[in-house]
Amino acid sequence: MRVILHIWRQSGRSARGRFERHEVADIHDHMSFLEMLDVLNGRLVEAGTEPVAFEHDCREGICGSCGVVVNGRAHGPVPHVTACQLHMRSFRDGDEIWIEPWRAAAFPVLKDLVVDRSAFDRIIQAGGYVSVRTGAAPDANAIAIPKPAADRAMDAAACIGCGACVAACPNGSAMLFTAAKIAHLAALPQGQPERFRRARDMVEQMDKEGFGYCTNHGACEAACPKAISLDHIAQLNRDYLRAAMGKGAEVVNAVGGVG
Repeated sequence: MRVILHIWRQSGRSARGRFERHEVADIHDHMSFLEMLDVLNGRLVEAGTEPVAFEHDCREGICGSCGVVVNGRAHGPVPHVTACQLHMRSFRDGDEIWIEPWRAAAFPVLKDLVVDRSAFDRIIQAGGYVSVRTGAAPDANAIAIPKPAADRAMDAAACIGCGACVAACPNGSAMLFTAAKIAHLAALPQGQPERFRRARDMVEQMDKEGFGYCTNHGACEAACPKAISLDHIAQLNRDYLRAAMGKGAEVVNAVGGVG
């Protein structure tokens, strides 16, 4: 198959960007989207042209590093997959494909399709940890946790921090990411000592990073490759409100049952 690519090219943070047109022929429909970009880059190198910069690592939908906007949609037209899991069979022969980096003030473009997502790291550093001694895996597994609480924690922990929620949100909000990181600890007994302070500190750091405000648009949940639920944002708001009201020091249920 043959596709026509319009790829965003930008040499640095302060440089002016532009779309660059490339026609790529002899593409197999079983190729992944990133493999198609590899083919393009191989041909660009052979022609003595600088290849397109894009992020990737595991290429298995686990690491969250491959995020790009494809035809206006974060990670492309297939729901609940990352860009590396997108295959060329999702497109037709002769299609024109527009490829852009994440668009958000808190995610400045480093080069071409690569953005700086270190703001996420600083949100985690602000409170995404536990202070209690949990011991080794057998010790942690010895703590009885009700199945609903464990399921809630695992659902939230599925977040891979790719940033699709931010890219899809019309406000550039990081509420879904932040909520997922807060919720998976809030559901477990090990996460209780810092529970309310964690919500306050991580939300405040999110605001400092320049992310927009959440207006319950819902685009974040639709774009998330792991289908993280908006319910976690509701939990974040409850915990943040308790912290703001000075109730963060209260003793909470050992399994996080104050939701």
